[in-house]
Amino acid sequence: MSKLLTKDKQFYRTFFSLMGLLVVQNLISYSVNLADNVMLGSYGQNELSGAAAVNQIQFVWQQVVVGLGEGLVVLSAQYWGKGETGPIKKLAGIALRIAIVGGLILTAAASLFPEQILEIFTKDPAIIACGTEYLSLMRFTYLLFAITNVLLAMLRSVETVRIAFFVSLSTLIINVGINYMLIFGNFGAPEMGIRGAAVGTLAARAVELFIVACYVAFGDKKLHVKWKEFLRRDHQMLGSFLRISLPVVVIQGLFGVSQAMQTAILGHLDTNAIAANSAAATLFQFLKIIAIGSASATSVVIGKTIGMGKLDKVKEYSRTLQVVFLVVGLTICLGLNILRVPILSFYSLNEESLKLASQIIIMLSFIAIGTSYQMPTIGGIIRGGGDTTFYLKLDLISIWCIMYPLSFMAAFWWKLPTIVVVLFINSDQIFKCLPAFIKVNRYNWIRRLTGGEKRTEGETD
Repeated sequence: MSKLLTKDKQFYRTFFSLMGLLVVQNLISYSVNLADNVMLGSYGQNELSGAAAVNQIQFVWQQVVVGLGEGLVVLSAQYWGKGETGPIKKLAGIALRIAIVGGLILTAAASLFPEQILEIFTKDPAIIACGTEYLSLMRFTYLLFAITNVLLAMLRSVETVRIAFFVSLSTLIINVGINYMLIFGNFGAPEMGIRGAAVGTLAARAVELFIVACYVAFGDKKLHVKWKEFLRRDHQMLGSFLRISLPVVVIQGLFGVSQAMQTAILGHLDTNAIAANSAAATLFQFLKIIAIGSASATSVVIGKTIGMGKLDKVKEYSRTLQVVFLVVGLTICLGLNILRVPILSFYSLNEESLKLASQIIIMLSFIAIGTSYQMPTIGGIIRGGGDTTFYLKLDLISIWCIMYPLSFMAAFWWKLPTIVVVLFINSDQIFKCLPAFIKVNRYNWIRRLTGGEKRTEGETD
């Protein structure tokens, strides 16, 4: 065990400090989604399903933005390890321009083709009608979300993560408060149903962008950003960013499409499947963010350590982190089983949907162990170490060549029960563990992406 766990106390302080703040921030952020889900679930099943269908669009876009952010972190963390902040601001400017263009394109598509997009996920006219009403306001959140999260990724790369906590907390308070008033018509407000939920989300996105922009302009003491710096063009930096970020954006985008396809598969099985999976998957995502937080913290720690030139420490830390990831997985497994019954009691679903949701959660609790190991190992250690293509290659094979062909056959050819189809859909979370283990322990993913020598160590927020 002594060979597996590092004795470097500074590593534990840095990693668990970053991880703790990122997990709390993500917990609050996902509490917003859970609150939306529970409130709409108690309002009506069609409203829940309509919002779930629209949220697949948000999820795909979110993954693209996450890809931009993670690509930014991979490069910027190494510059931060060297004590260079100028390149970080140039990289952030590049990511912002890409995010703004993408956000405008998505908003236009959601404005012009709302029903056609929703028909991808369901053929039920009642669900499409609810989803269209929800999308009429949600489309305006896409650009706000993109700008906010690129700025937060820039800050995360220099170990500034507390601001993300306050942003998520404000989002939770605003969104839940407005939802409570406008979905159900409380405190004398009009009863707007699913449209009220969209109003709450739009207001929250606007406030969180305002908070982050103010912090970057007036509160940040590490980067000292001037907004005009984001407009500077550097073709060499653009090439480096695209080379590192493009595989990350592609894999995150494909992951988002993958999740949307899962909803589409289930939505074409029976009317109960999409609502049951939405209820189960929301709880699963709520606890899985512990693994996501550990991956984000890992990427910063590994990238900074490489930038500082401490390559032996990188290997030592990677062994310790793998043990941490397994402990996280077992914790999530236990948490899902404890929370399953009380959380599902809030949903106004029919008996068959509730039973199916309970079965899916039990299955996902064991899937979570594999997810908690392979996701931060590949997305945190390997990708944070500079190898951004391994994740892409592994997902192209495991998801698109193995998992989806099996899932489609299970759903539409073999006509297997819904719970079995869901198992096939999540099977890649298990069989990706072995290649992740082999790759990470060969250490051929350690790559210095920046030139020059180390200057100074950065401070920790």
